[in-house]
Amino acid sequence: MEWVETTAETVDDAKALALDRLGIDDGDAEFEVVEEPKAGLFGRTRGEARVRARIKPNSVRAKADRRDRRGKPTTDRSTRPSTTRNERSARPERTDRNDRGPRPERGTRSPRPERSNRTEAPRERTPRAELPPVDPTTVSDVAITFLQGLVTAAGLKGSVSAKVEGENIDIDVLGDDLNFLVGTKGATLLALQDLTRVVSQRRLGDHETRLRVDVAGYREKRREALSRFALKVAADVKTSGQARALEPMNSSDRKIVHDALVESEGIVTRSEGTDPFRRVVVALASTLESSAEFDDADDSDDSSES
Repeated sequence: MEWVETTAETVDDAKALALDRLGIDDGDAEFEVVEEPKAGLFGRTRGEARVRARIKPNSVRAKADRRDRRGKPTTDRSTRPSTTRNERSARPERTDRNDRGPRPERGTRSPRPERSNRTEAPRERTPRAELPPVDPTTVSDVAITFLQGLVTAAGLKGSVSAKVEGENIDIDVLGDDLNFLVGTKGATLLALQDLTRVVSQRRLGDHETRLRVDVAGYREKRREALSRFALKVAADVKTSGQARALEPMNSSDRKIVHDALVESEGIVTRSEGTDPFRRVVVALASTLESSAEFDDADDSDDSSES
């Protein structure tokens, strides 16, 4: 996946900007600190923090590395030594208790066998070979099969289609009365998208494609509504001269607001707080530093937040 690079006064601020640009949460990102601010006189800092980030590749654990619920490696029952009937019959028969000979006197113990000082060298793990890339069409077909089965199992009527462009896969679920699959502010839709990714990407070992799921055109309707709302807020900020903080949003919705106002003259936006309470602040350009402005050409909106 491609890296994005951001700069800010602190490393945390630079990471937050990178998360907004990628449209993901902290758990799905991989960071690389390129440069940190240097300490100056009287507690001041010089320079800026520079951070590179990208979407964390999905990894599939090898079968030998899987562990059970208690954290212990699972073992294959087929590899356990088994005792055949012939081996059991070859064991010496038990003798009568009276034929075992005299017991040793109390207080005397048989000497313990000497322990060997030899230590076995730790076994080196053989590195797992890199899996070949998965055809995006295969990922798309598995996603369609899963979603079509889910719609049928839920007693709903709908059709599932996919559009594949390079590494981007857009899955559309169309039909009537599908609000059940969207939920409040798209929360159920995000969970449905995560499930589809597990089935179609992680199980296949796909690390490259970017899969998005939409139900009944909800994402486009949400984008249009948020864009209109963001433009209205920007007009109010210009009139009053006061910055305005919007309600907490997931990274996908925050990116829609940033994109809607990126070309608004005299207006800048920034994100504040930590998830799930992170929100967008809309203010006049004269009241915010230019480094706080969000300007992103990436059209990713595949946030896994809820």
